[in-house]
Amino acid sequence: MKTAIEGSDRFREILDRLGRMSIDDYYNPYRMFEWPEELPSDQLWMSKELISLHGTPAFDELDREQLLRLARWESVNFYSLNVHGIRELLIEVVNRVHMPGFEAPSEFFHHFIGEENEHMWFFAEFCRRYGKKIYPFPRVKTTVPGDEATENFLVFARILLFEEIVDYYNAYMADDATLPETVRQVNRIHHRDESRHIAFGRELVSLLYAELKRTKNEEELAGVERYLKEYIQFCLHSFYSLNAYEDAGLEDPLAVRAAVMRDPNRRAFERRMVRKPVSFMVKSGIFKDAELLAPAAV
Repeated sequence: MKTAIEGSDRFREILDRLGRMSIDDYYNPYRMFEWPEELPSDQLWMSKELISLHGTPAFDELDREQLLRLARWESVNFYSLNVHGIRELLIEVVNRVHMPGFEAPSEFFHHFIGEENEHMWFFAEFCRRYGKKIYPFPRVKTTVPGDEATENFLVFARILLFEEIVDYYNAYMADDATLPETVRQVNRIHHRDESRHIAFGRELVSLLYAELKRTKNEEELAGVERYLKEYIQFCLHSFYSLNAYEDAGLEDPLAVRAAVMRDPNRRAFERRMVRKPVSFMVKSGIFKDAELLAPAAV
């Protein structure tokens, strides 16, 4: 019996189309970017609406200089998050290139790996040049209880969710004329490439879930849903960076983080940020509903 991946003519057509696009759109990032010595200190480095304090009383208390510092360090936090997230997803994809069950997408995996490696480089370059460091992040749990089919599905579902969450920021900042051009360019290029990766990821995740449903009961599938919703919360919490708050010079950064993470306006923003990936998960039957888990205690 053919697997869902092997038996999908649609998937093969998508792979061929996305592979051709990767070749046609290829660029050399090491030559494309012209990194200025410094970015303007009087401009925000992150869109005001994306700053983690936005919509809360703590944001209203910031003066212009504090806002500029916070935007700078939240920018470094965002690109650091991308560096670590990309490294983790690359490890998982490399482990599956030309392995049984992944024969069909392996050719596109090579494009994916090359592009993500270049993304990791230019995000790291931004952090090192303009922040003089890359923030650390805890590693997400990658080994999950269950069989190989469950692990394969969760790996690519996590990759898709991560890409769609950061792409919300990329698309927003690419269009924000108030930001320095270097910031807009980094986000614009990443958004262009991620549109292909997201299209690929959605199709692959749908097919892997179809395989999973053949052998899993309702309780096991509910556990998969909970795991992925916990992963979404992990990603959302990463934007409330204690490191960024400290470097921005906020008074009592621990208390600030706790307060903004509890603020109902942040819940509304988070729902907007994850609306597209969560809607996809619901439409695909992976999630029973669009409700996120309650935030964990800070």
